[in-house]
Amino acid sequence: MNPSQKPILKHVPDFLDYCDVERGLSNRTQENYSRYLQRFSGWLSHIHREDLLPHELTAKDIWDYRVFLSRAIGPKGTQLTKATQNYYLIALRALLGYFVARDIQSIPPDKITLSKDSEKEKSVKFLGIEHMKKLLEAANGIDPASLRDRAIMEILFSTGMRIAEIMSLNVEQLDSIWNKEDYELGIIGKGSRPRTVYFSSRALSWLKKYLKTRGDKQKALFISYRGRSQENNRLTTRSAERIIKRYAIKAGVPLFTTPHTLRHSYATDLLSQGVDLRTIQEFLGHKNIVTTQVYTHVTNKQLRDVHKKFHGKNLE
Repeated sequence: MNPSQKPILKHVPDFLDYCDVERGLSNRTQENYSRYLQRFSGWLSHIHREDLLPHELTAKDIWDYRVFLSRAIGPKGTQLTKATQNYYLIALRALLGYFVARDIQSIPPDKITLSKDSEKEKSVKFLGIEHMKKLLEAANGIDPASLRDRAIMEILFSTGMRIAEIMSLNVEQLDSIWNKEDYELGIIGKGSRPRTVYFSSRALSWLKKYLKTRGDKQKALFISYRGRSQENNRLTTRSAERIIKRYAIKAGVPLFTTPHTLRHSYATDLLSQGVDLRTIQEFLGHKNIVTTQVYTHVTNKQLRDVHKKFHGKNLE
């Protein structure tokens, strides 16, 4: 490996291009990496080491940065959780992985270990069927925006798609749904990995109701009704997140509800019905089974609760 004479921070734009072109990471992941690395940049500026070269970064520097993160204050005025600290470390580790890929001398990525407490903090938040029903039924209007919102939530729960994947859909991809009661759609998901998603008859029904309101020529499947423009008015991921938060409040379901909560709810529901983990991995488009295994914590707890409630009662 060769030492680089360009400071670490000057490599970040090239690293983000690498994430896009060679690793095929989503725009959201690239944005997250960029944002998390800005804190590392701020820390280097704080200690007057903005010109630190890749091969000059040491294990002590990594430790000092971890101490800095542990004492940092987040936007809500509280200290960063262990899980959030890990996000910053993951971004830095990815940058070091880029150095390895480019034969640039630096500390190995595996020198950055994540907090062992992160698994304790990381819990899957999902909605049970009753809460899920309340959330869906909260979108009970008959205007185009309400039908759009209901279709989005139904598709989230039916397919387990990421909200960014849904927002990128185009009308032409669903042209052949009209004479079908359910539907299979091939998509390219996170990391440019292809997979098939499955629309239930219920989700398809709401999608058809929404599409019947569309008299425009716009390409996007889901559009915003707030903008003045009649072209390229695709609904953004952030707007969809706000929409679901609004219905969560209206329905009186837990306030942690986000589009990703519905994805978790989809996976948890399948697992509780006996679907094996490998199949759920395929449904979700996870590259690694380890990512999917987080859902076993939920069902394991359910099994413990059932065992505690019912087992051995006749002996008492």
